[in-house]
Amino acid sequence: MPKAWSDKRERQYEHIKDGLEERGTSEDKAEEIAARTVNKERARAGEAKESSRLSREDISSGRRGGLRSGTRRPKGRTRDQLYAEAKDLGIDGRSKMNKAQLQRAVDRRK
Repeated sequence: MPKAWSDKRERQYEHIKDGLEERGTSEDKAEEIAARTVNKERARAGEAKESSRLSREDISSGRRGGLRSGTRRPKGRTRDQLYAEAKDLGIDGRSKMNKAQLQRAVDRRK
């Protein structure tokens, strides 16, 4: 953690790092992600002496994390996949069901 960070940025760093570690990220990787996030936020807020154009003009770290995340968690099946599975299971009324209804019907049948 660089000494140039304010108390607020140090708290932000610790919060991000702790959250990542709770989700199973290694300590080294969590420290790297937290430092990069804090440095980008400092650049966006004009607190950094030097910053790249991308750091200043790209979407915020929080939004970027949601859009560009490469998580390994299961993303779930699409409605079309659920529909095909419901068809294979012979579930009646499937054509009028939305994704959530198809999910429940398929899970009940299994």
